Amino acid sequence: MGRGCGQVKLFYRLVAGAAAAVLTAAFGLACLLAASQLPPGGWLDAAAVLLVQPGALPLLAEKTSRPDAAPLPSITTAGEAPTATASPTPLPTPTASPGQPDPTPAPAVSPAPEKPADAGLVTVQSFPQGSGTGYVTLPAGSIKNSTQNADDVLAEAADDGLPFSVEVDSDQPQVLILHTHATECYQPWEDLWYDPDFSARDLDTSVNMCAVGTRMAEILNQAGICTLHDETLHDSPSYTESYSRSAQTARAYLEQYPSIKVILDVHRDAIESNGTRIKPLTTIDGQDTAQVMIIAGCDNGSTVSLPDWKQNLAFAAAWETEMETRYPGLTRPVLCGYRFYNQDITTGSLLIEIGGHANTLAEAVRGGEYAARALAALLGGRV
Repeated sequence: MGRGCGQVKLFYRLVAGAAAAVLTAAFGLACLLAASQLPPGGWLDAAAVLLVQPGALPLLAEKTSRPDAAPLPSITTAGEAPTATASPTPLPTPTASPGQPDPTPAPAVSPAPEKPADAGLVTVQSFPQGSGTGYVTLPAGSIKNSTQNADDVLAEAADDGLPFSVEVDSDQPQVLILHTHATECYQPWEDLWYDPDFSARDLDTSVNMCAVGTRMAEILNQAGICTLHDETLHDSPSYTESYSRSAQTARAYLEQYPSIKVILDVHRDAIESNGTRIKPLTTIDGQDTAQVMIIAGCDNGSTVSLPDWKQNLAFAAAWETEMETRYPGLTRPVLCGYRFYNQDITTGSLLIEIGGHANTLAEAVRGGEYAARALAALLGGRV
C-alpha cells in the first residue's frame, strides 16, 4: 500500500511537471509570435523548433526577426594581424592626376529634422592667432606652447624649415593621408542647434572623415604631389587601440612605398563649452569654411617618446605659415604638446583637425581643400 501511494504521487508529480513545461513553452511561444510578427503558418515552425530543441527561444527569435529590418553594416578594420588563412588587403597603386584642382564640390546638406525639446545650442566662433607668453609667433600664424619648454626653444625649432623634400610629378607616393578616427563626422544640417542623440559618428565614408581626406588627396595629386588615401575605419568596431591599428597601417604603407615623406592623420575636433557646441568657422572666397588646427607632439623624456619632434614641429610651422599667408583666418594656432599620435613614424607626421562636430561637411571639405592647396604649394607642387 505504501509503495502504491508513492507511485501515485510520483505519477501526479510527473503530470504536473509536464503540464507546467507545456504552459511555459506556450507562454514563451505566444510572446515570441507577438514580438516577431511571424507570417501565417510561422507558428508551426516555431513549435517544431521548441519540440526538438527545448530552450531555443533566443535562436528562434533571431531567425524569425522582421524581414524588413535593415541589415547591420559590414565593418572592415585594417591593421589587425591577419589569420593564417586570410590575405592582407593589398595597398593601393598610386596614380598621377596632374592638372589644376577642380572646383570645390558642395556636399549635400540635409534639411534640419524636427527640433527635439532637449536640443542644444551651436555657436559660431572664429579662433584668432595667439601672441605673448605661451605662444610662438610665425611669419603668418602661431604656435601654442603647451609644453614645459621655453617659447624660444620651440621658436628655434620652427625656424629650421622642412626636414625633408618631395619629388614633384613622381609616380612614387610622397604623401599618405589616413584617419585614426575615420568614423568622426559632422553636423548634417546648417541650423545652429544640435540633437544630443546625434553621436557625430558614421560608417559611411562619403560623410565621415574619409570624405575630407578624399578631397585633400585630390588636390595634392592634381598639383603633382603623388598622394595615397587610406579609408580604413581604424576606430570601428572598436575605438580602443585605434592608434595602434593606424600605426600598423602607416608602417605597412612605408614598407611598400618607402618614398613616402608625409603622413597626415586627418581628424575633426569636438569643441563644447557648458553644453554649447562651438563651430570653428571662417570665410574664404565668400564661403563658410571650417578652421583647421595642426597638432605637433613633443617628447617629454618618458611617456611620450618622439626624438624627432623638433623636425615635425618645423614641418607644422612651415605648413601653418603657408596656410595663413594664402588664406588668412583659416587656421587656429598650431598646438604643440605632449601628444604622441604616431608622430615617430616619419619627420613629416602630423595630425590635423578639420573643423569640429558642429561644422557641416561642406564647411569641412572646404577647410580640407584650402589646407591641401597650401601644402601643395609648400611642397613645390603646381598651384
